[in-house]
Amino acid sequence: MKNVAIVYWSGTGNTEAMAQLVAEGVRGKGAHAELICASDFGPNRLDAFDAYAFGCPAMGDEELEDSEFLPMYDEVEPLLAGKPVALFGSYDWNDGEWMELWEDRAVSAGLELVDSVIAKDYPDDEATSECVRLGALLAA
Repeated sequence: MKNVAIVYWSGTGNTEAMAQLVAEGVRGKGAHAELICASDFGPNRLDAFDAYAFGCPAMGDEELEDSEFLPMYDEVEPLLAGKPVALFGSYDWNDGEWMELWEDRAVSAGLELVDSVIAKDYPDDEATSECVRLGALLAA
């Protein structure tokens, strides 16, 4: 059975809701999903998982949250080359450019980017379906 880490940071609960939906998709395919707060994840936990989903909302000027999420992600990203990774997060302003920048960064680092999902604020019906689909892709 595949073991999927769903690592996220959420300030308002929107990205946490997305993480739970990704986990639903993973479990729906018969795999194990573990929801992990960004502050509780690091390189020492990588070997326990087969695939990874990282979730972070857009902050400031279309950036990843820089006190908990980004330091963790900076540390694990170089160790994920060739591993299946999905990205997700919510935003409230602009157009979601932070996700495009994050996707480019992940691909440049050699990660096997499965897909990504963004939601404007709390996930609506479309974002809900996309998060579940994302989890199913990671479980495949």
